Amino acid sequence: MDGVGSFGAGRAGAAFDPIAFIQQPQTILRILSWIFSMVVFGSIINEGYINHGSERLYCVFNKNNNACNYGTTIGLIAFLACIFFIILDMKFQQISSIKDRKKAVMLDIGFSGFWAFLWFVCFCFLANQWQRTTPDELPLNQGADAARAAITFSFFSIFTWVGLTVRAVQKYMLGTDMSLFTTEDLDGNPPVQPYPTITSTEPDDTYQSPPFTENLDPNAPTYQVPIY
Repeated sequence: MDGVGSFGAGRAGAAFDPIAFIQQPQTILRILSWIFSMVVFGSIINEGYINHGSERLYCVFNKNNNACNYGTTIGLIAFLACIFFIILDMKFQQISSIKDRKKAVMLDIGFSGFWAFLWFVCFCFLANQWQRTTPDELPLNQGADAARAAITFSFFSIFTWVGLTVRAVQKYMLGTDMSLFTTEDLDGNPPVQPYPTITSTEPDDTYQSPPFTENLDPNAPTYQVPIY
């Protein structure tokens, strides 16, 4: 993976390079996942329901509203999650605490792996319901293109989210280069500057004589108390 230091990123506070960020495989996978999820829930919402012989709308997937609801929910959450993780990736370099970086990477691993599984379930569910849909239930082949698009991009989403999981695991396996961080960074606390030590400036030698002495002149006249 690119980058050194802590979990694939260098020293905290380094300048953000948007060109290098966009060229990262992880960013490309997130953008693709974002587009695929938008296609899935957009296709179902726009053309995934038909009114066959009544005013009530039915799902094009074998009239099973659960299939449409499941595909829409998974796609919409994935759409929002991609935006969240893209922002997190942009801010990841600015995270100074190793513990916070580790939590962010573990969150990425858990969510990406779980959502790859949910996309697999979504693909199997939609494909199965579409296979059971008879031509009589789709007059003039209404909604067929939307159904095929939802199934196709659900299949593509499995691989993009698996790729994101692998990239997150690789970041986690990189660990931390301890030479880039102090013990304060490990605890997440700001470094504390020690107080300067004050060295003693007093001389070691003692006075040999009193500091204030009077040099009495023996020839000087003495003072006599006046008699009144």
